[in-house]
Amino acid sequence: MKVFRLGRTCSAALLLIPAVLIIFTVRLALGASEGESGGVTVIPDWSVIIQIANFIFLIWVLNFILYRPIRNVLLQRKQKISGLEESIQSSNMDLQEKQDAFASAIKEARIKGRSEKEVVLAAASEQEKKMIEKINEKAQADLAEVRDQIIKEAAKVRKSLLKEIDDFAESISKKILGRTVR
Repeated sequence: MKVFRLGRTCSAALLLIPAVLIIFTVRLALGASEGESGGVTVIPDWSVIIQIANFIFLIWVLNFILYRPIRNVLLQRKQKISGLEESIQSSNMDLQEKQDAFASAIKEARIKGRSEKEVVLAAASEQEKKMIEKINEKAQADLAEVRDQIIKEAAKVRKSLLKEIDDFAESISKKILGRTVR
C-alpha cells in the first residue's frame, strides 16, 4: 500500500516542480526586461500553457504506460517474496516440529529398548539359574552314584581281601620271621 501512496506523492511533485520552474523562469525573464538590456526576454503567451498541458499529458501517459505497470510488477514481486518468506517460516516450523517428534520418538524407543533389555536380561538370568540348578542337581546325583559305586566296589574289594587276609598274613609273617606261623 505504501507503493501507491509514494506513487501519488511523486506524481504530484512531478507536476509541481515544472510549474514552479516555469513561473520562476518567467519572473526572471520579466525582471531582466525591466532593468538593463542584455538578457533574453521571454514573454509568456498561450504557448506556455500548451507546453504545460503537453507536459502534464506526457506525465499522465508515462504513468499509465510505464510507471504504473512497473509499480504493479514491484508490488507483485513484493507479495511473492512475502509469500515465499511465509512458506519458508512455515516449513521451518514444520521441520522443527518433525525434528522434535523424531527426537522424542528416539528417546521413547531407547527407553522402551532399555526396559525390554532389562526384561530379557532378567529372564535370561532366571533361565541361567534354573540351568545351573539342574546342572548342580545332576552333578550331585552323579556324585552320589559314583560314591555308591565306590562304596560297592570297596565292599567287594574288602570281601575279597578278607578271604585272602589269612594268606597275606601268613606270607608277610613268613617273610618277616623267616618261618611259617600257625
